[in-house]
Amino acid sequence: MLYVFLAPAVILVFLFNYIPMYGVTIAFKDFSPTRGIMASEWVGFAHFTNFLQSPNFHQIFANTIKLSAFELLIGFPVPIILALMLNQMRRANIKKNIQLMIYAPHFISAVVIGGMIFIFLSPAGPINAMLSVFLDRPISFMSDPDYFRTIFIASGIWQGAGFASIIYVAALSNTDPQLHDAATIDGASLLQRIWHIDVQVLKPTMAVLFILAVGGIMGVGFEKAYLLQTDMNLPASEIIDTYVYKRGLQAGDWSFGAAVGLFNSVVSLMLLVSVNYIVKRFNGESLY
Repeated sequence: MLYVFLAPAVILVFLFNYIPMYGVTIAFKDFSPTRGIMASEWVGFAHFTNFLQSPNFHQIFANTIKLSAFELLIGFPVPIILALMLNQMRRANIKKNIQLMIYAPHFISAVVIGGMIFIFLSPAGPINAMLSVFLDRPISFMSDPDYFRTIFIASGIWQGAGFASIIYVAALSNTDPQLHDAATIDGASLLQRIWHIDVQVLKPTMAVLFILAVGGIMGVGFEKAYLLQTDMNLPASEIIDTYVYKRGLQAGDWSFGAAVGLFNSVVSLMLLVSVNYIVKRFNGESLY
């Protein structure tokens, strides 16, 4: 009977996740919509070679890795810290209000976030208005490639850190209160109790979420990167996802776009397996 209940989910995954994988074969063909996938000419790894040998490959790949790596290193601890802080709050009404404020940005669409960033950081925006006290002229934040990475990462942490802390707050709710009581009696300080009790409770959750985060390190987030992109900050904002969109959809080079997307997926899979093995080796927690 349990398999009967499971069957609809399995069928849906098979229909919408596995069968469409057949379309990946266009990455190895000179795909033409009029001829179809089967009749299109087979070119092997030609599109992969063209991408790896293209003049802007190193820049695009480096931008993708830098954005993802910095966002992971800087942003991953923030939800944990928020959850630990929320766990120490004893007044329920204040805690709920704070949770509402830090969860709300998650439900703002990427388009709205992009518009807000452009308004706030424009030469006539409020940020430059405050900086005008110390500077002679406004800063063109959105036109300078040096600011793009900071803007992208900071806005991502602001938007997602609060909502990401939910799972850590849920994990902390399973902490045995007697552990804190015993530690308090033994003279442990607040920081000692957080480190030796709360953080230890969160370790398995942290390990699994870190593995998943590294597995998605190549998927920076197409929507916001594309929305924040300008002709001036292109050297820092062009990533693999935006490059695939421009070459694959806008330029109509379907096979090349599919090849770049497949390359991105393979790298993500390799990172996921590698980090899962390393975490399992040193921490004992893993996805499988």
